Amino acid sequence: MTAALNIHATAIVVGRTGLLFSGPSGWGKSMLAFTCMTEARRLGLFTALVADDQVLLSGEAGTVIAACPPPIAGLIELRGTGIVRLDHIGRAPMHYAVLPGSASGENRLPPEGEIVSLAAGFSLPALRLLTGVPSPLAILMAKAPDIGH
Repeated sequence: MTAALNIHATAIVVGRTGLLFSGPSGWGKSMLAFTCMTEARRLGLFTALVADDQVLLSGEAGTVIAACPPPIAGLIELRGTGIVRLDHIGRAPMHYAVLPGSASGENRLPPEGEIVSLAAGFSLPALRLLTGVPSPLAILMAKAPDIGH
């Protein structure tokens, strides 16, 4: 197990799939993660918050593990709304990094099989997503059908 590294991100679990929302401040990581959790519940899938704002990354047997600093366990900040408490788990393996997409220009279609380095020694397959889409979980599930299983 590697030492934990604190990164600015939001981590959730949908079914058995860990999703790590990473991107610049103000991108909407928390709101997208919250919306995905809401969609998962409507579909009858297990979902839980791992961590919001501060995610502790570590590695175990080649797997990226996300954990939450205890003082913020179960808390998520929904910009403009405030801090709310959600069902949470203390740690979980992460399977995908959800990153900002681009609606225009040459990066409109992200490369297939994109892998993102979150920090030294921590890489995950990337899924790109725009903010403001009505059903972000449906889009993620269309791109990665194993989400939720």
